Amino acid sequence: MPDKYDLQILSHSEENPDTTQADLATQLDVAVGSVNWYIKRLMNKGYIKVTQMQRRRLRYLLTPTGIAEKTRLTREFMQMSLHWYRVTREASKEFLDEIKQAGYDTVCIKGDGDLAEIVYLTCLEAHVKVKEEIDCSYPVFRVEGLKTVLDWPNSLPDT
Repeated sequence: MPDKYDLQILSHSEENPDTTQADLATQLDVAVGSVNWYIKRLMNKGYIKVTQMQRRRLRYLLTPTGIAEKTRLTREFMQMSLHWYRVTREASKEFLDEIKQAGYDTVCIKGDGDLAEIVYLTCLEAHVKVKEEIDCSYPVFRVEGLKTVLDWPNSLPDT
């Protein structure tokens, strides 16, 4: 994905035009050389204009085309985020229906990040308790990347 960091670089440059490539490298968790390559690519596309302030200080300014690209990338990011929110929420609701039908009122969640948080909030909304520690005697939601999986315990609860 060649524009993996474009939105972050464009946003950061707009908010802080005096940023350094080292600052961007730290923020993106990539090498400074990679940031240099990304910035040159954005310059060649006409999204960023670079001006020299002092001997070794540069200023990164978004062009009108860059602002339009940042807007497009932001819209794409929001649409993708909402899509994964909906997919995760629907999958969680379906799993929670199965969990309740099997007689469980408690689950565990393995994973972290935004999608795990969506699973957690969906559990609370459905009045299903979430254990702090993983306990394999309860159903376990596993959040792996963009996928939510449900692992069942070996034995069903006494009803």
